[in-house]
Amino acid sequence: MKDSAPPPDRSRKFHPSLLLFAALVIFAFGGCRHGKHTSNPRLRQIDDMLDAQLHPGATKARVIVYLHSQGFEIADSMEPHTVVAIVRHVDTGTLQPETARVTFHFDKNDKLLTYELVPASGPLLQR
Repeated sequence: MKDSAPPPDRSRKFHPSLLLFAALVIFAFGGCRHGKHTSNPRLRQIDDMLDAQLHPGATKARVIVYLHSQGFEIADSMEPHTVVAIVRHVDTGTLQPETARVTFHFDKNDKLLTYELVPASGPLLQR
């Protein structure tokens, strides 16, 4: 009679491809939110601040209340389902003031879709 070895326990075998897949999923869904609304590095902190407070699906009223609570000026918008704000912020790295013109876009039910930032300048905007 021949002694047969038990079959290998495959449940504990290390699968490098599974580890790679998990790393890709974590990278894709975590920690890569900031900086998606502007390509201007000077506006990164403003983008991060807005991104942390105003998520897609937020109501138009919620966005307006947030803007008012922070003391940001709401400018006239000529387009329906948009809100335009002038956002001022002091960059904590450079201690330089930055000003952005932020356009918030809403769907037909006034739920936030996205927003975009551009540098704002001019004598009326610099305080």
